Amino acid sequence: MKLLLTSGGVTNDSIRSALVDLLGKPVEDATALGIPTAQWGHPMCGPESLRSFVTDRTPPTMTGLGWRSVGVLELTALPTIDPDRWVPWVREADVLLVDGGEATYLAHWLAESGLADLLPGLTDTVWVGVSAGSMVLTPRIGDLFVEWRPEEGDRTLGLVDFSIFPHVGLFPGNTLAVAEQWAAGLGNPAYALDEQSAVLVDGDRVEVVSEGEWRHYA
Repeated sequence: MKLLLTSGGVTNDSIRSALVDLLGKPVEDATALGIPTAQWGHPMCGPESLRSFVTDRTPPTMTGLGWRSVGVLELTALPTIDPDRWVPWVREADVLLVDGGEATYLAHWLAESGLADLLPGLTDTVWVGVSAGSMVLTPRIGDLFVEWRPEEGDRTLGLVDFSIFPHVGLFPGNTLAVAEQWAAGLGNPAYALDEQSAVLVDGDRVEVVSEGEWRHYA
């Protein structure tokens, strides 16, 4: 897959240009599936925040960017649906828009639904993550971010070899000082990202796209 791992979505022209580069075509010509599942696992999320993701109007950063078409894929429903129905929906989409919430909950349902098994074969598909939707592809999220079943630990899918600390400057506890302490306990590289920053991954190409503040912890 091609990855655009953001903290707050497609929030500026630089991140949007990176998205178009990964897609290989304008956003207006691309089809998207939005995945809101991570929201159900986080105590701060609920129906109203999920509605905000689906409608995405103020300002648009994910589903409202002007796609040719947008659908919603709820992972918790997939185990009850024949894969012959939903797998083509995924394969035909140009981009998966994966919302934030709780990353370990999202990792659980990616595995439980079977979508995680499909990801390595989706070589032309772009994954755009927000917050937990980005963190879920990393090896670990750190105990700081675990809000669901903490006894099961902080491990996520590990499709990339670095971790992500999102929302620098957005919440009182999301500071660079806290991020540095968090990164020191991980045992793998990490990035701290504000809402204007993202990490792009395309094969061996890994680069930060930012109009804001970010740090890399080796």
